[in-house]
Amino acid sequence: MSSNPVAETVASLMPRAQAELTELVAFKSVADFDQFPKSESEAAARWVADALTAEGFQDVALLDTPDGTQSVYGYLPGPAGAKTVLLYAHYDVQPPLDEAGWTTPPFELTERDGRWYGRGAADCKGGLLMHLLALRALKANGGIPVHVKFIAEGSEEQGTGGLERYAEAHPGLLDANAIVIGDAGNFRTGLPTVTATLRGMTMLRVQVDTLEGNLHSGQFGGAAPDALSALIRVLDSLRAKDGTTTIDGLTPDASWDGLQYDEEQFRKDAKVLDGVDLIGDGTVADRIWARPAVTVLGIDCPPVVGATPSVQASARALVSLRVPPGIDTDEATKLLQAHLETHTPWGARVSTERIGHGQPFSADTTSPAYAAMADAMAVAYPGQEMQYAGQGGSIPLCNTLAALYPHAEILLIGLSEPEAQIHAVNESVSPQELERLSVAEALFLRNYAAS
Repeated sequence: MSSNPVAETVASLMPRAQAELTELVAFKSVADFDQFPKSESEAAARWVADALTAEGFQDVALLDTPDGTQSVYGYLPGPAGAKTVLLYAHYDVQPPLDEAGWTTPPFELTERDGRWYGRGAADCKGGLLMHLLALRALKANGGIPVHVKFIAEGSEEQGTGGLERYAEAHPGLLDANAIVIGDAGNFRTGLPTVTATLRGMTMLRVQVDTLEGNLHSGQFGGAAPDALSALIRVLDSLRAKDGTTTIDGLTPDASWDGLQYDEEQFRKDAKVLDGVDLIGDGTVADRIWARPAVTVLGIDCPPVVGATPSVQASARALVSLRVPPGIDTDEATKLLQAHLETHTPWGARVSTERIGHGQPFSADTTSPAYAAMADAMAVAYPGQEMQYAGQGGSIPLCNTLAALYPHAEILLIGLSEPEAQIHAVNESVSPQELERLSVAEALFLRNYAAS
């Protein structure tokens, strides 16, 4: 990185950032209170609120959102007549999954091989630190040239919509000229990237019932309808032989025209086992950014250990559908529900319940904010030009903000590049990416103020 005062300040702040991220990662702030104590999320929220207060933010508040979680808000006034920029990240995290699969404890930030490991290190507690570092660097180098609104969500990973509903009920709260969502990531480490599109998401809980109770498989098996088998068959109908998502009425053949994802690099990033094929057709970018993708997230059925020789009376699954831009999530949900009902065999009773959803998002990359970010990234990443990529994941809040504030320019950056392995075991963040993106965000704020 070429020497400049902002970059030098961020570099000097990195030890403090590591210490703070260590504190943040230690909170088991999973917003599923059936699995993790609500007190852990509340403590993480208070940490963020205290950090904002220490930076001079006004009106710092813990917002009780309709889904039972808290978002943290603060306002930092800039010069009179300045533009307003909203900085977003979330402090809630995914469950650690199999803790035995972690090389080091998931809630202890651990430095290893040049990266910092821990649940939420990249997604998205690192994003909170990115915002703080950018603001601190500007304060040390002439001041912050814009009004800053800061919002840290407490339930993004659950998709329960608490902050979206709160924002809709308080439409002036998050209004801004530009919004920086710190929950995306570079296409690869060292390649500055803004995310231009996000797939939407819907989640359905599906239950199949066939009998009043379980039956002995020797006495009744072969004629009695097995609910687990019926569920397996209907779930299998959601994909073609090559793995392409096949939901009746949903088009699976859109294409992506921008930055492409090399197939061998994708296999490496996804850690696909030797000899195992990728699924679907078209380019990798087509499949992960431009097309719908269904995933069975979980199945409730007897575990292998302790299973009895029984015909199952009931079984259920949690199904996720990623919805690309150009398709309405509500319509896609109806098509998925209809498909599940149509393809459930043997007249079995099937019911579905939507438990989470969000619309897809497309940014206006021709807006002045993108020019300001491109110039900033060129300084933070010398010799590299800012790239535009899609992201297969969902950030439902983006569409809520776009609807509430159609004048706002929305940019998505962040620390979730492929090596970060977000949502998986051994999640990590590159401290070099944290440093460079913090510099880029600081310079963006300065560029945008002058645009």
